[in-house]
Amino acid sequence: MKGDPNVWMALAAIVAGLVVLVWSADRFVDGAAATARHLGLPPLLIGMVVIGFGTSAPELMVSALAAVQGNPGLALGNAYGSNITNIALIVGLVALISPLTVHSQVVRQELPVLGGVTLISLWCLHDGVISRFDAVLLLALLFGFLGYSIWRSRRSEGDALQADVEADAAGESMSLKSGVVWTLVGLLMLIVSSRFLVWGAVTIAEAFGVSDLVIGLTVVAIGTSLPELASSISAVRKNEHDLVIGNVVGSNLFNTLAVVGLAGMIHPIDVDPDVLVRDWPVMAALTLVLLVFGIGIKGQGRINRLEGAVLLASFVAYTAWLVYSVIGMR
Repeated sequence: MKGDPNVWMALAAIVAGLVVLVWSADRFVDGAAATARHLGLPPLLIGMVVIGFGTSAPELMVSALAAVQGNPGLALGNAYGSNITNIALIVGLVALISPLTVHSQVVRQELPVLGGVTLISLWCLHDGVISRFDAVLLLALLFGFLGYSIWRSRRSEGDALQADVEADAAGESMSLKSGVVWTLVGLLMLIVSSRFLVWGAVTIAEAFGVSDLVIGLTVVAIGTSLPELASSISAVRKNEHDLVIGNVVGSNLFNTLAVVGLAGMIHPIDVDPDVLVRDWPVMAALTLVLLVFGIGIKGQGRINRLEGAVLLASFVAYTAWLVYSVIGMR
């Protein structure tokens, strides 16, 4: 195994794919956000949709490609693993750096929506397969949410998330032409890097006898969540707390609806029993914790350093659980 050149090539493909994936996702989000601003889209819509959903572009590309190549388990693991990583690792780490306070009413309203979508995903999983009907349902919910977000963004004024997006854009001077170019370049490189990453992940999984679900939940999920991590650390350094939570909520909504929905449309996904007894419950529990922390039991939502440490510890424990499950299969 150690001398197998395919394994070393696969490892190199994963590393190169992740590096280019993070770079291209950053260019894609910056270009798309700049283009949206020049087209006159409301800052609130840019914050929740363009930036929040744009940082999930790696998950979408990787999962769609995995489904096309007949590895739907990788697609599902990537989506749910990214949701777990976004809450437990990213929010936990950022809260350790600086306690997060949620001022935005929009973000507080989106958290219950994320909780409802998470419950709907269980209904899609319960029969052991995400069929094309389930996929259509998830995509329909996505388009409904997008329509509602557009309507609300034109009516909401003075929200804290809008202020964060405007402050974040204050130093940006990208022209419309540059915005379009970087959006297209970022999208192209996302596709190319995703191909390398999926090939490397599947090759490693086959070489070591690990399921593509576990690879998706770990290496691929963490890798495709790096854009969210980078944008969240950047936002908290600028004291834009609502943008941090808004990015995570938007990304998780997109992962649950669009990423799984598109992969299921391409190829129905057989659900590994472990998803129902291990991965979905962890994702649901973390979503509930984020909802409670974000809305706040008494007054304003806040995630302090202790709560951030608890989230990080839960990520370490979950990852250890995955590793133990792999060792136990041998």
